[in-house]
Amino acid sequence: MDSTKYRFFAPCPRGLEGVLESELDELGVSATIATHGGVGFHAAWSTVYRINLRSHIASRVLWEIGHETYSTEEDVYRAAYRLNWPEWFASSRTIKVKVTAQRCSFRSLDFLTLRIKDAVCDKFVALCGKRPSVDRRQPDIRIDVFLASDGVTFYLDTSGEPLFKRGYRQATAEAPLRENLAAGVLRLAGWTPDEVLMDPMCGSGTIPLEAALMARRRAPGFGRSFAFEYLRSYDALQWADAREAAKTERRTEGSSGIYASDHNAAAIELAARTFQVAGVASDIQLRQSDVLSIDPPAAQGLLVINPPYGVRLGDRTDLRAFYPQLGDWLKQRFVGWRAYVLTADFLFAKEIGLSPSRKIPLYNGPIECRLYEFKIVRGRPKRSPKSPSIT
Repeated sequence: MDSTKYRFFAPCPRGLEGVLESELDELGVSATIATHGGVGFHAAWSTVYRINLRSHIASRVLWEIGHETYSTEEDVYRAAYRLNWPEWFASSRTIKVKVTAQRCSFRSLDFLTLRIKDAVCDKFVALCGKRPSVDRRQPDIRIDVFLASDGVTFYLDTSGEPLFKRGYRQATAEAPLRENLAAGVLRLAGWTPDEVLMDPMCGSGTIPLEAALMARRRAPGFGRSFAFEYLRSYDALQWADAREAAKTERRTEGSSGIYASDHNAAAIELAARTFQVAGVASDIQLRQSDVLSIDPPAAQGLLVINPPYGVRLGDRTDLRAFYPQLGDWLKQRFVGWRAYVLTADFLFAKEIGLSPSRKIPLYNGPIECRLYEFKIVRGRPKRSPKSPSIT
């Protein structure tokens, strides 16, 4: 069994680096380095299998295989060519090269991507007499290259499809909330399965689904495959052990206090199908309802809300009328609760009529958001404008 520790980097939604560090510690990684947009660490392959399988927060797990300084595009080509690619995967595997850059002066990353692909293929031809084929849609091997102002780093992606793709969804709703961001919001809120959780604008059900998986201790990656299975370092026995350990830790019963609703019938139908496929339908009390007509299911609990905003739907005039109504609804009905609201609409904080106790910058993909925490205490409710609500 190979216990050698290699260098990895796990990107995550920006703003969740701290909770990812905490999760990696729980998964057996004792020393981590959080940077903007992810966490670096050293680990053995058995640990990397476990992270891919169990992480709710990471977007991918990237294996660092080389780093060099550069000045020109030809320097980058030579750096890529010096790497022993056939040592890591076979020429029969399909590949895709992705280049990202920060403070890089090169005019065309597309051209540089082609040069790196050429370097990989040229090295295979030189050593094996064969070259891998390119598949830009569903490659076996994803090669990630990051260019800083003075250095280039090469990675092999051990995950394949992003880790927020749990394998449960059969369709996607408009502008969905990414699963690892939903999980990160729950961790930032300090939610545990013994606390009542309510999502009254659940859309396709991402937040309650992540909560149900956490409550059952279900490994989010159990139903999917990973790119590390195509690497020469792949150890089928270690992977089988990781899966068996995850299966053993599952709880047979989940939380009985997860509530989800939405006014949109199509969203509710999609959420119901997803919960069924994931095997947690019995854990989530799901119904169709207008948000402002809902009463709390318990005296205390946690509300997590991702309301509509301009990127998804809704006229901004209607949104400005809705936010004060949402604030009054919270003050009038949810005294004793904590509420976390994730939104990309920065008018929200000015219009809701509540003072947040925390404000956390987050990103849902490229969309900049804020997560607001409100502790709902008894007070005089603000009069709602007589305008139609958005649900």
